[in-house]
Amino acid sequence: MLGIALSFFSLHSQEKQSPFSFALELSSKYMWRGIEYGTAPVAFPMLSYSYKGFSAYALGAYAINGSHQEVDLGLSYSHEKFTFGLSDYYYPSAVGEKDSYFLLSNRTTGHSVEAYLTLTPFKVPLWLTLSTYVFGADKKLNGGQAFSSYAEAGYTHAFDDNNALSLAVGANLNKGFYTDYEKGFNVVNITLKYTTSFTFGKFKLPVSASYILNPYKEKSYFTFSFYFNF
Repeated sequence: MLGIALSFFSLHSQEKQSPFSFALELSSKYMWRGIEYGTAPVAFPMLSYSYKGFSAYALGAYAINGSHQEVDLGLSYSHEKFTFGLSDYYYPSAVGEKDSYFLLSNRTTGHSVEAYLTLTPFKVPLWLTLSTYVFGADKKLNGGQAFSSYAEAGYTHAFDDNNALSLAVGANLNKGFYTDYEKGFNVVNITLKYTTSFTFGKFKLPVSASYILNPYKEKSYFTFSFYFNF
C-alpha cells in the first residue's frame, strides 16, 4: 500500500525536472502502518505525474517469492499546509486469470478505496494524517462496510542534507482491519526511521533503516530499503 508518507528520493544530477517520474524501492520486508505483509524482500515500482499541486500515481508491490502482489492507483491535491487524496488498493491473485479487476460492485469488489487528509500546520516538520476506507473490500465480520480509520502523527529531524531521523505514531480509530475488526482505538504503529545516502561521484543512493513496533499485536520489526528515482 502506498500509505500517506510514502516518498522516493533522487538518483540523478539533472537540474531540469519532468512532471513524470519513475521510482523504485527495494525493501527487505513489506511493512505498512505496523502490519507485516509477508517475510520476503519486496520491490515497489511507481510511476507518477505531478503538476501545480495535483499528483497521480500507479504503484506495484511484488514479493520476490511470489507471496504478495499489489496494484495501487492514487490521486491527490496539495496546497500550502494540507494534502487531500484518494488511493485504490488492489491485490491480484497468484494466478492472473482469476483476477476480476473491473468487478466494481461494492459488495463483491476486491478493490479498497481510501480517503486521506495530511496536515503540516506548524513551522516545525510535524505532520498529522487521518485516513478512512470509504469503499470496497474493507468489510466487518457481518459483511457491512467497516470504514477502517487510522490517525498518525510524525516528526522529522534533518541533521543535514543527507541525514534525517523521523518518528511516527499511528492508531486504529475503530473496529477496523488494523485490529482484525475486533477492537476499537489502539496504537498499532510506532516507527523510528533513519534516512541517509551513499554517494557515488555526482550520484546519491538514498537508503533507510526502520524499527517498527506494533503494540496491539505485540510485534516488532526491522527493515532496510534502497530508493531509486529515474
